[in-house]
Amino acid sequence: MHIAIAGNIGSGKTTLTTMLAKYYGWIPRFEPVDVNPYLSDYYKDISRWSFNMEIYFLKQRFNDLIEISHSTDTVIQDRSIFEGVYVFTATNKAMGNLSDRDYQTYMDLFDSMMMIVNLPDLMIYLRASVPTLVANIQKRGRDYEQEMKLEYLENLNKRYEDFIFDKYKGRLLVIDVDDIDFQHNRQEFAGIVDKIDAELFGLFSHEAGR
Repeated sequence: MHIAIAGNIGSGKTTLTTMLAKYYGWIPRFEPVDVNPYLSDYYKDISRWSFNMEIYFLKQRFNDLIEISHSTDTVIQDRSIFEGVYVFTATNKAMGNLSDRDYQTYMDLFDSMMMIVNLPDLMIYLRASVPTLVANIQKRGRDYEQEMKLEYLENLNKRYEDFIFDKYKGRLLVIDVDDIDFQHNRQEFAGIVDKIDAELFGLFSHEAGR
């Protein structure tokens, strides 16, 4: 079984992936740690290297999807190929960093890939407002994230909403995380577990009320 966690930067994907993997005994799968060989060139000349970088990410995420499909374990994935395509690559295109021709080639390749793999059994979307994202980003204190522009986060949020509610065709669970702290509040984490149990197994966890 394949569970995917989707959500904007700072929404809590990695935290929830880790917690659910521990709770259910699932195998966590995080974004590849390999350095993208195009990143250095990309930041020197974004428009020149955007296509190369996005194709590399697409290849890596497709390989992940193939490996997950062959696994006999239940895998929970922190960000999937679908977000890379419909959120981040689409944002790069909107910013003028990909030509129409390159973007169409990219999407044609993605469509071909989707002919041989399945959608996740469940995608869990962590829906967060920009103030929540900013608070979480500041809290975790990663230097390279601290100068991220609000406009960028807002644009990503809009694309996430479009992707989740207009483009994605698989089974979906939306969790609003603005007013919950599932990392530190056991009852709120149990509430998420209940919703996942209901989606996957048609039942509720007896441990949720403890």
